[in-house]
Amino acid sequence: MNNIESPIDVETKINQLKSEAKVCASCGLSLTRKHVIFGNGDPHTKLMVVAEGPSATDENTQSPFTGPAGDLLDDVLAVNGLHREEIWLTNIIKCRAAVWNGRQLKNRPPKASEIKACTKWLSGEIAIIMPHVILCMGSPSAKTIMGKDFRLIEQRGTWFNNTGHASFVSATYNPAFVLRMEKKEFVQGRQILINDIAEAKQKLTENPLASQLTLF
Repeated sequence: MNNIESPIDVETKINQLKSEAKVCASCGLSLTRKHVIFGNGDPHTKLMVVAEGPSATDENTQSPFTGPAGDLLDDVLAVNGLHREEIWLTNIIKCRAAVWNGRQLKNRPPKASEIKACTKWLSGEIAIIMPHVILCMGSPSAKTIMGKDFRLIEQRGTWFNNTGHASFVSATYNPAFVLRMEKKEFVQGRQILINDIAEAKQKLTENPLASQLTLF
């Protein structure tokens, strides 16, 4: 019996999940959001990139990774011969985490309860797409995927194959974080993104069992 889903099945399931997420009211972010920003890209890909959450620009475009951070992501992907349409881009939360500052909403880190409430959508994306490789961008997404004890500074670039989410999982910097670096550090941070994406691309061709065997 063939258990491999057809492309139509995958697209139908991801679109159904997106429709359900669009009306989610599981946490307080539903009261301040403009739009639910679901993942996008190619649902048939084996490379998933997961970051923290939507920005103000993302709310306006209704797509993840737009604005300056999205431009940097497109840049480092292109250096590796990749385009966002070929991978799956998503966040651990689908609504912008923000707080009123006078008359304006200001970005803030998502609360643990908000991340937990949104886990079902990320889990659903992973279950449908079944990525071979997940690259987390930033500490919040890394901790969500690999556990709260993960430390980005010490463990960036380390590949894990026991997370239960994909054959290979690793973490790199969030492009938004790199953009805040000074000129010299920015050049270094951009190169780190390029190198980490290159490794993720390479992992797409590797057998997870063979990788495990090299550890002993």
